Amino acid sequence: MNFRPLLTAILLFGAAAWATAAPERLVILHTNDTHSIIDPTDNDNRGGIARRKALIDSVRAAEPNVLLIDAGDVVQGSLYFNIYGGEVEQKLMNALGYDIRILGNHEFDNGVDSLAAVLSKADAQFLATNYDLSGSPLATMFEKYAVREIGGRKIGFIALNLNPTGMISEGNYDGVVYNDVIEVAEHTAWWLKHIEGCDMVIALTHLGYDPEVPPGDVTLARSSRDIDIIIGGHSHDTIDPSLPNTLDWRIPNADGRGVLVTQVGKQGKSIGEITVNLDDLSSSYRLIPVNSRLDKLSDPAIEAIIEPYRAGVDFLMRVPVGTTMVELPQTSAELLNWASDVVYDRGSLLSPDVDFAILNKGGLRRGLPKGTITEGQIKTMLPFANRIVVMDITGADLLPAFKQMAEIGGNGLSSQVHITYRPDSTDMRNSTVESVTVNGRPLDPSRTYRVATIDYLANGGDYMPSLKNHVTISRSTNVVYDDVLAYLRGLKGKARRIKPSSTPRFVPVK
Repeated sequence: MNFRPLLTAILLFGAAAWATAAPERLVILHTNDTHSIIDPTDNDNRGGIARRKALIDSVRAAEPNVLLIDAGDVVQGSLYFNIYGGEVEQKLMNALGYDIRILGNHEFDNGVDSLAAVLSKADAQFLATNYDLSGSPLATMFEKYAVREIGGRKIGFIALNLNPTGMISEGNYDGVVYNDVIEVAEHTAWWLKHIEGCDMVIALTHLGYDPEVPPGDVTLARSSRDIDIIIGGHSHDTIDPSLPNTLDWRIPNADGRGVLVTQVGKQGKSIGEITVNLDDLSSSYRLIPVNSRLDKLSDPAIEAIIEPYRAGVDFLMRVPVGTTMVELPQTSAELLNWASDVVYDRGSLLSPDVDFAILNKGGLRRGLPKGTITEGQIKTMLPFANRIVVMDITGADLLPAFKQMAEIGGNGLSSQVHITYRPDSTDMRNSTVESVTVNGRPLDPSRTYRVATIDYLANGGDYMPSLKNHVTISRSTNVVYDDVLAYLRGLKGKARRIKPSSTPRFVPVK
């Protein structure tokens, strides 16, 4: 029998199969700004750590090369952090098997010493490229960059963080030195490509997509030459290529080459999936929702980790403290007006001649449902360890702060203040304040006003340094949520049924 035709057929079939075989690939799963959301959110039943684990496990079962990455702000946003200080989040991220993590600004909310103690329990590799941590307790826990060899390719990772000044409370990041993001990114990415021999450089960032105070991921992408992918966080933007009006996710770099830019919103409601073809280094990206379809795949081991912590959380979520006549969504004028008026009320107890109050809308981390509201909901809504302060400050120093508020589309004001501003539709950073009235009178730059606010803003937080030019009159001994709880418990009769004004106090003019 002549075996030559059969052998030829086998060889040809093998060659054809080899030619059409799928290329080896790397799958990167990534999260950002999960903010201590351990259980599914109570307003839309999305997210949840057990569901996230089920999704990650399913991808790992199907793909040989998987990396799990987080871009910061793992903590601050639920009672799990308020009560337990970050311990449960670290245990759960270990259980999920995160490979690489970076810092967010909220990691510093309890101070750098507390952060070091919490991160000492974490298993992932931590990166910080533009933060010099050598003078802090974090020094031995972080590396400047990482290189992973996968499928014959070398992939470099760098971590880029925002300037803490004006964003992180003073005293909470002692020993951390900020270095310019763009300069450090350019030098480190070049080193990884040309000295370490990396085929691809991926920047993990906690800067924001295009923040009011640059640089953000857009600026980074446009200025870079050696960065191929940016996995972002901080601004809570959801970049979803499947949606027609999503943010730009392929941004030309300094050489005109497209940089993939990703971000998955907040609270763990989605996971990003980047697929890198290791043959030609092309990449694709999609968002995978984390929802109830994953409940049937829940891992009992995850529930066993959470269970000892859940009792304390559930107890506070059942303690009634008041009633709302209407739902108060997180971003609503009603909630912002009500919270600002409460700051005014509590500030007036510290000093009876307060003119008005200001509050940052970013400090409100959840809404309130119609009907009974609980102690746990208030503590989750205002989770930060800020205190109400009363300060004297001139109108001239208030005006730059109001300009900054206009750049982010307004902020919280008590009922004594009305501001109009003209937004710039192409770049909100060019927005201008048109008018400011206090108790019906135009703001006088030469006059000193007595203002109630929180110490975070009084210290120049949210990029309002002119607010630091004040004289402190009084300071509450309570954190803000305890002052709000005291306010609610002190209401009598009909006042206990809250129905705040829906009239905006920071109004855009066309």
